[in-house]
Amino acid sequence: MPSLISRRAMLALAGTACLAPAWAAAQGKPVTIIVPYAPGGSADLVTRVIAQFAAPGLGSALVVDNRTGGGGVVGWSAAARAAPDGQTLLTVELSYAIAAGLMPNLPFDPRKAFTQVTTVVKVPHVLVVNPQVQARSVGEFIALARAQPGKLNYGSGGNGTNTHLAGELFKSATGADLVHVPYKGAGAVLADLMGNQVQALITSVPTALPYIRSGKLRALMVTGSERNVTLPDVPCAKEAGIPAMDIDYWIGIGAPAGTPAAAVARLNKEFNAALAQPQASRKMAEMGLSVVANTPEQATQWVQNEIQRWSAVIRQAGIKAD
Repeated sequence: MPSLISRRAMLALAGTACLAPAWAAAQGKPVTIIVPYAPGGSADLVTRVIAQFAAPGLGSALVVDNRTGGGGVVGWSAAARAAPDGQTLLTVELSYAIAAGLMPNLPFDPRKAFTQVTTVVKVPHVLVVNPQVQARSVGEFIALARAQPGKLNYGSGGNGTNTHLAGELFKSATGADLVHVPYKGAGAVLADLMGNQVQALITSVPTALPYIRSGKLRALMVTGSERNVTLPDVPCAKEAGIPAMDIDYWIGIGAPAGTPAAAVARLNKEFNAALAQPQASRKMAEMGLSVVANTPEQATQWVQNEIQRWSAVIRQAGIKAD
């Protein structure tokens, strides 16, 4: 007579077997990936790369559907309402994890609404300052901010954005006395940063890289535990003695909760195989992004960890959604 554990295992396998034919029967039908932002941004571009390279292996067209509005809420909500059949997916990125702690009245539970298929790419942030700032290292910048409390401003792309939360985390971790100045988007804050209306910004490496290379901005620290290949001379947070500033902008693919495990496993296999193709990884590298390509379990834990982390930062800083 089989043991209780064996019977449970058999029931689990039987459940998977029942779900697998339904997913197999759906092969050949287009798979839609909802991107909750307008075309042209990092999330959209990364999704289009993976859609291009994964479609042949899946045997299905991968259609990118840009659902904009509400800072991502429209797209997230549409994906959360979709049938959990493996035919509708969602591009998930850092803003989703932030929103989980920033927006208490989302029309879905951000911690339970999706199973993650894979984390596609990541890229660190970088602390940049206007060259007129009298600091050539992150240590000197912290000392300057402490010596002149409330005199130095850091910009962000808006209240509750990753650039805002990164700045608040930096203040908390270092005791630097900086004033937050929110803008409506990255372009506006970069213009004022180069004009010295604000003195500092923490943003993703690809956003700041052209201005660092041209000398219009000075890079003091790359977030993370190691240096970035595009900025080999810039110390990382670990070297600077600020391990709490291990921050990545990341992009992944999720599926509505309840999507069959067989479907998630197949999608994971094909997406990660696509990311392993030299041409695909080269396209990601050209955007300054590092391929992750992990398991569904690792990707799901990644998002849960990010939600927990940024929710704590939001609570500590008392940040409220606009």
